[in-house]
Amino acid sequence: MPYLIVLVIAVVVVVLVMRAAAASGEGRGLPRARPARGRARPARPARPLAPDDDPDFLRELERRARRDDGQVT
Repeated sequence: MPYLIVLVIAVVVVVLVMRAAAASGEGRGLPRARPARGRARPARPARPLAPDDDPDFLRELERRARRDDGQVT
């Protein structure tokens, strides 16, 4: 039982020391995620990927649906 208490205290001390070192910037601290390698993807596509992504297409579809009383052809 005393060994378990000493082990828990040791783990807590190590974690606190690692966090303090990471906060001060002197040590490596906890491992951090590395940036992804390879080509970065754009946040948004430059153009719509499909007709149902195009706002003009959706407006026209809605206009036709209202004109045809809800019957989409």
